[in-house]
Amino acid sequence: MTPEPLPLWIEAIVAALLLGSAVFVLAAAWGTVRLKTFFQRLHPPALVFVGASWCVTLASIVYFSALAKGPELHVWLIIILLSITVPITTVLLARAALFRGRQAGEPGLPPALQPKLAPPPATTQD
Repeated sequence: MTPEPLPLWIEAIVAALLLGSAVFVLAAAWGTVRLKTFFQRLHPPALVFVGASWCVTLASIVYFSALAKGPELHVWLIIILLSITVPITTVLLARAALFRGRQAGEPGLPPALQPKLAPPPATTQD
C-alpha cells in the first residue's frame, strides 16, 4: 500500500519551517564564533535553539497532521520540555562558569552576593 502524496502547499509549509530552523541554527553558530567570552557565547545559542526547535516542532505537527488527516499534537510535549529545560540549563552553565571564574581569580567578574548580616546585638553591662 503506497501512501498518497501530500499536497504541494503542505510540503512548502514544512520546507519553509525547516529552512527557517536552519537559518536559526546558522545564526547561533555565527554568534558562537563571533563573540569573544564564554558568557557572550552562551546567550545566542540558547535563544536561537528554542526558536529553531519551535520551527521543527511546527513542521512536524503540520506534516504528521496532514498524513493522519487529523490533528497530531503529541509533538507539543517535546517542545514544552525543551522550552523549559534550555533556559534552566543555560542559567546553570552560566552560574558554574561564574563560580569557576571567581575561584580562578579572573578579573572583570562581578563579586559574589553577600547576604546582609544583622548587626550584633548591643551588650549592656549592668
